Amino acid sequence: MADALRHAGARHVGLILNGKAAADETLRTTVNALRAEGMRVDVRVTWEHGDAARYVDEAVAAGMDAVVAGGGDGTLREVAAALATHDAPAEALPALAVLSLGTANDFATAAGIPAEQQAAFALLRIPPRAVDLLSVDADGQQHWCANLASGGFGTVVTTETNEQLKKTLGGLAYVISGLARVGRIEPIRARFAADDFAWSGDFIALGVGNGRQAGGGQVLCPDARIDDGLLDLTLVPTLEGEVAATLGTLIAEGRQAALERVSTRLQSRWVEIIAERPLTLNLDGEPVEATAFRIVCVPGRLRMHLPDACPLLSSGA
Repeated sequence: MADALRHAGARHVGLILNGKAAADETLRTTVNALRAEGMRVDVRVTWEHGDAARYVDEAVAAGMDAVVAGGGDGTLREVAAALATHDAPAEALPALAVLSLGTANDFATAAGIPAEQQAAFALLRIPPRAVDLLSVDADGQQHWCANLASGGFGTVVTTETNEQLKKTLGGLAYVISGLARVGRIEPIRARFAADDFAWSGDFIALGVGNGRQAGGGQVLCPDARIDDGLLDLTLVPTLEGEVAATLGTLIAEGRQAALERVSTRLQSRWVEIIAERPLTLNLDGEPVEATAFRIVCVPGRLRMHLPDACPLLSSGA
């Protein structure tokens, strides 16, 4: 890796590190090795709300080549959102890279980003690609989503899963939390509108994807691409008004096979959701509650360092 980095020239990179990963000695060794090879790496650790945005501002002002989001999907969202709020085109902003240090790392997994740290940093020598983001208006409040917005059963499981359980069991913690909630699931009534699409009724789960999966491996938008200018909507309605019937189908047929049969799927530039009562959408780990959502795909809003054969790219494997 050293020769390749030298041939690419010294790079100035900001590593924005989730505070939970600050004690990672392997990461410290990796960063020191990169510095010895000629890469300038400025490390910043988040401790409270707003830290990621301040560090992104610092990276933009310093003209850094890239910022690396070191954490899980929530850290990725914070860094991506902070970049997107800058009034500048993607080409004028630092490119984005991902270092998987979270519990589930759903975006990184779906994108084929290596979990091994040196391999992940090596992606910085691959030219960045333009990627889309989801702009989310929730009752008039602006949010950004880099991976996937999910609602319904999966969202409740994700937001209520105990932090210690996630630390101990990783993605399996979401499965255990989900099983504990099966008897307490209530359907949600809402109206949906998108390009050439309108639907209203009860549903138990939905995914609005830039990426494909959330909640520790729940693949809700299997055909999503992050560079096609479209969002993917997967809506799981109740079967004949019965939550139990839908869950029974998912269990009996297998989750992915059943989702193919019982879900409604489409691609659109935008989607609007109007709920009868407050609905919580999980935006890459950030729960946002509102009765009205408008989600718009913003094409090419950022640039990202990704594997050449990234499955989330239109040209990927």
